[in-house]
Parts: sequence; C-alpha cells; structure tokens
Amino acid sequence: MRAAKSDFLHELTSRGYVHQCTDEAGLDHLAKTATITAYIGFDCTAPSLHVGNLLGIMMLRKLQQTGHRPIVLIGGGTTKVGDPSGKDEARKLLSEPEIAANIAGIQSVFHNFVSFGSGPTDALLINNADWLDRLNYIDFLRDYGRHFSVNRMLTYDSVKLRLEREQPLSFIEFNYMVLQAYDFVELYKRTGCRLQMGGSDQWGNIVSGIELGRRTEGMELFGLTTALLTTASGAKMGKTASGAVWLNPDMLSPYDYWQYWRNTEDADVTRFLKLFTELPLAEIERLGKLKGAELNEAKKILATEATALVHGRDAADRAAETARATFEEGQLAESLPTIEVKRKELETGLGVLNASVHAGFVKTTGEARRQIKGGGIKVNDEAVTDEKRLLTLSDLTPEGVIKLSLGKKRHVLVRPV
Repeated sequence: MRAAKSDFLHELTSRGYVHQCTDEAGLDHLAKTATITAYIGFDCTAPSLHVGNLLGIMMLRKLQQTGHRPIVLIGGGTTKVGDPSGKDEARKLLSEPEIAANIAGIQSVFHNFVSFGSGPTDALLINNADWLDRLNYIDFLRDYGRHFSVNRMLTYDSVKLRLEREQPLSFIEFNYMVLQAYDFVELYKRTGCRLQMGGSDQWGNIVSGIELGRRTEGMELFGLTTALLTTASGAKMGKTASGAVWLNPDMLSPYDYWQYWRNTEDADVTRFLKLFTELPLAEIERLGKLKGAELNEAKKILATEATALVHGRDAADRAAETARATFEEGQLAESLPTIEVKRKELETGLGVLNASVHAGFVKTTGEARRQIKGGGIKVNDEAVTDEKRLLTLSDLTPEGVIKLSLGKKRHVLVRPV
C-alpha cells in the first residue's frame, strides 16, 4: 500500500493488519475527511470467541481510536445458515436457545476493546436477526437475489474449494454470501456504514456486498481484509493441542491465556507484538532485536500486554506473577541440562518412559517403569503415577520447557524445537 494519509489506515498498515483493500486511495481519503462507520460480523457458533477472532476485534479498536465508529455485528440470523468459508463440511445448525446462549457469551468481550454509546464514534452492537428474521423470501429474491450471478458465486473460494474437494455444499450455505451482502446494504441504510472488514476468507462475500450496495443504493462502499494468521511453523492461530484459545475467562483462565502467548515461537514475537499489543512501534522494534534467553523477556511482555487487553491489567499482572512463582525453581535451574525434542513429538505426545531414557535417567523403559512405581519420576515437580503418561504441549511451563526429574537431584529441561 502507498503511504496512508489518514490516521486509521496509517495505524493499520504500519502494524501489519492490511491484506486487501477494494479501493485504498478512496478509503484513505474518506477516513481523512469524514467519520467512517465500519463493521465486522461475528457469528455465534460457540459460547466464546477465540484468539482467531482477535485480529478483527483489534481492527475495530483501532478504528475507534482513530476517530471513527465501529459496529459489532452479531450474526444471530446468519448463524442459522452457517458460513461455508474455510470449511470442508457444513456447520452444525444450532437451535434458537443455543444461538441466544452463545450471543450472551460472546458479547462481553467487546466491552474490553471498544466503548459503546450514542456518540458519533461510540460503538454499536447490532444483531442481524433484527432484519434477517423478518425477510419475506419472495420479495428478497426479487429485490436482491436477481443481482447475484451464480456463475461468479461458483468462483468464490468458499464455494470453489468445497466443490474441488468433492464435499457437499448445501443450498442453505450457498445463500450465506447473499445474506452477508445484504447485511452490508442494510447497515448502510440504517447507520451509514461504508466499510466492511474481515479476514481474507471473507473477501468474496465483502465484494458481493459492495456490488449490491452500488446496484441497489447507488453508493460506493469499501472492503478491507486481514490475512488469515498462522504461526511461523504453519499452525493455525487460536488452536493448541488442548483445544481453542478462548477469550472468555470461564472457558480459559487468564493464566492459561497468558501462557499461550508466552509460548509464542521466536519468529512470531515482533509480528504479534504489533498486532496484539499497543506498545509503541519503536519499543516493539527494540524488543524484536533481543536474542536467545533475552527474547524470553519480550515474550513475557507480549503475554502480559495481550492478556491485559482481554482480561484487564490486574488479571494480566496476576497471571504474570503466578507464572513467575510457579516456575521459580525452573528459572533458578536454567543451567541444567536441556534435551531438545521435535515440537511435533509433543503435539502427538512423547512417552515419559522414552523421555526418561533419552534424558539419561535410566537405560531402559523397564527401569523407568520401576522408578514410576516408586514415585521417582516427576513432570514439572509432580510425581508421575501412570506409566503411559505423555508429555504434550500442554505441559509446557510459562518458560516454554517441561521440567523432567528423577528423584530430588536429577533434572533436565525438555525444550521443543
């Protein structure tokens, strides 16, 4: 992108949020000369959002911080259909009570990122069920369906990839992009919304909404997407061996959330500091230059700042202190022998018996079994009682290692690479 003149696009581009934009110059000019209303949609498929939703939430925050008005669009209507984007099979259709419960669960997180109210830049929380539930199907097809080309819809990634893999795509899912496009037009009519943001998997849906707005309302609308994030090793953001990294504290504790960020891969630290914290870019550049053990300090800062945005500063500081206290012995023992294992081994599970042999504690797995029966082998200072015990990524301490011990004096740190 060219150098942005508006504070909004300058902030997004300098921190690495922007992947695609339908009209960069036009949007930049609009953001420079007027107050933009923009939205991102969040379907209610689970009782909490997760780390994979954070990029969108952060963009809404940046939008408001630079003087514009964000809309959080809750997909109470579209959740009944199911977004086929990025899916090999249809999403489970939820009941009305399940959707209502999920809406209640996901709404709370937004109050940590944007302020709601009736002012010109105060955020709005809107449910698309307000209009989708009231649609007259025949009128909708006549007024809006005629503007969609099935030929073109078949070229969209959300449809094409499903068909290429010979996976069924239901008619109800095929309608999803039509409904999302209609959401954009409806939000324009109700609030003057001119911009839709989202992940790059939503590009086709966003462009459809822009074209529908031009054809039915004669209005120029805009679209902006972020890249779908993966870690440096190619793993999908927001997923761990133990499941999704939820944003609600009742589904994942602030401490476990802190630990997720503390275990960030070295190559991702600078990028994630830009996207998921509000530290000045100069400070991020300084932290990104740290090497070796010093880089752990940058990871702790990332963990604390990212946790503060979701759970509040007090909870983040408590999580950092709990992590420090929990691993105090490990910190004192950083000079202990370290064995490196492939990260994939921990993803599938590395047997304690084999790990004990690898560490040099015992010569055979049979001897390791005898040590376990006597309570001699410990993982992170807890005695192993099951000889089938596996070491996994969930055993990683906030320092990014697993402490394996035999008795009181023999210790090694298992470190994934």
